[in-house]
Amino acid sequence: MTSRKTHSPRGAAVALLDQVIGQGRLLSETSGVLRDMAGAQRAEALRLATDTLRGLDRADRLLSRAVRKKPPLHVRNALRLGTVELCLGGDAHGVVSDLVGYISKNNRYRHLKGLVNAVLRQMADGAGKPWNDLRIPRLPKWLRDPLTEAWGNGSVSAMEAAHFSGAPLDVTAKSDPSGVAKTLGGTLLPTGSIRLSSYGQVSALEGFENGDWWVQDAAAAIPVQALKPGPGTRVLDMCAAPGGKTLQFAAAGAEVTAIDASDRRMDRVRENLERTKLSAELVVGDVLEFEAEGYDIILLDAPCSSTGTIRRHPDLPYAKDGSEFGDLIALQTKMLDHAVSLLAPGGRLMYCTCSLLPDEGEVQIEELLQRRDELRTDPTIFDIPGIDPEWLTEEGGLRLRPDYWPDLGGMDGFYMACVTLRT
Repeated sequence: MTSRKTHSPRGAAVALLDQVIGQGRLLSETSGVLRDMAGAQRAEALRLATDTLRGLDRADRLLSRAVRKKPPLHVRNALRLGTVELCLGGDAHGVVSDLVGYISKNNRYRHLKGLVNAVLRQMADGAGKPWNDLRIPRLPKWLRDPLTEAWGNGSVSAMEAAHFSGAPLDVTAKSDPSGVAKTLGGTLLPTGSIRLSSYGQVSALEGFENGDWWVQDAAAAIPVQALKPGPGTRVLDMCAAPGGKTLQFAAAGAEVTAIDASDRRMDRVRENLERTKLSAELVVGDVLEFEAEGYDIILLDAPCSSTGTIRRHPDLPYAKDGSEFGDLIALQTKMLDHAVSLLAPGGRLMYCTCSLLPDEGEVQIEELLQRRDELRTDPTIFDIPGIDPEWLTEEGGLRLRPDYWPDLGGMDGFYMACVTLRT
């Protein structure tokens, strides 16, 4: 059990690991740990925690050689963090002294400070050298098995390598992507997103306060880029938070209504609209109860397993177990049917999920087309720069995976399909 006192970044990272691994919480759901920390310290704690989660399998393999009996989870997480940091080139003196001091202040575990000191010194003195020779960390069986069935072992191994490499920062420009890329020292991707391989605190980057851009993975930006909404287009953005697509629509001059069930998450959309000086109508409520009709474009970014975001969120495989898949798939089906009912004649529905599971993507659209004879998919909208035609799917959608664009730094796993209502 960890203290509620203000932590050092390493101590905070251990506390975060306790909640993810011990309590099944996502990092975004962890409570209290980062509350009183300054922005730079908070960012460092999150970096240390995510690095540890990415390298957890390797750390455990090395620790199994150094520790006969597993210590309590809190101490084990301190050893995991220290092992990963040392193996990635962290300062040995700082890592060892900080984590030994952290454990020594815990009344319950201070008797194990000698163990922490001895094991981490072993790692610093050479026990961690095999790090680069160990296999790429694998996804847990509950997720690896269905992904292997869908994509094959080789493809899943490539995805795992992408997860282990982590993710750069992608941003979407309000206007003038080339200019924003130059200002930030980033790379302009083929689809128009801007990629930063190195960056500090996001809010301190040039153009953030002025609202020149917002954070959005390149894959998540493609649905709106493919739709090419024009000024005055009537758009409904369902399940809109955190709002990247709402901002894209608004920047294109569309008349946007954005709906999401979470008031807290919608606050973030509101803040981003104010920062970027863009406008949209925001509705907090259940999308299944929303009744306005006649939209030219509806974008449904449905709640899903989020399995396509693991390269940015390595906590997900440890905080989830797949038990929610059935409920999510049923909810997606209901949302799809309701979204169709809100389309204007000739309108377009873009369905997307940040999932790698076909049941949340390809299968949903296949079954929708079987239920509704008046619908058809339009794969031609994905004829845009940066999109390989091989990524198009049989039912007319687009499948993106973390192992795509390997020379550019990968992308999130994503599925999308544009469905048109025949007039």
